[in-house]
Amino acid sequence: MYRASYALLAAGVSLALFGCNKSPVATNVQEANAENAAASATDHNDPVASAMSAAPSSISEGATIVQAQADGSMKTLREGTNGWTCMPDSPTTPGPDPMCMDANAAKWAQAWMGKKDPPANTVGVMYMLEGGTDASNSDPYATAPTAQNDWIKTGPHIMIVGSKEILAGYPSGAKPDTASPYVMWSGTPYAHLMIPTGGKAAQ
Repeated sequence: MYRASYALLAAGVSLALFGCNKSPVATNVQEANAENAAASATDHNDPVASAMSAAPSSISEGATIVQAQADGSMKTLREGTNGWTCMPDSPTTPGPDPMCMDANAAKWAQAWMGKKDPPANTVGVMYMLEGGTDASNSDPYATAPTAQNDWIKTGPHIMIVGSKEILAGYPSGAKPDTASPYVMWSGTPYAHLMIPTGGKAAQ
């Protein structure tokens, strides 16, 4: 997960992600895998290019691009047309971690940042195809590794948030295999599904 205090957004999705390839979301997953190689050459000094690298081009080309400012406010770099919002890599984190998301995940993320319960049955999607900054798999508010907070490394992935039901059957232990889908922050109101898209986690 992105640890910067950004105003996050996301969109609804169903278990069709793992179903037939005719699903729009499933198609986006295939696009994501195809674009991972190209994403590695992204210039993260260009905030628009960095932000757009977080999701398939079919999403990022029409997304609003926003960037966090030093005072915590958000600056819109480009207005979008498709309801998605993308943010560039945070220079305060160790590796590239731009993110794209649509409106439902904004509600989830705002609840997370405000330490409130997320709205029920409001499923959202976040793309992080450049990978994610290292994070605690058990503490939603950890900012650095400790012996107790189950620090993990993740590669390119998609997050499904806002649904307890979608988590059923996926591993939810403290030390998951991050090359396979797993539940992050299990046992908290912010538990969500992490789905790797085929890239390798940073070592």
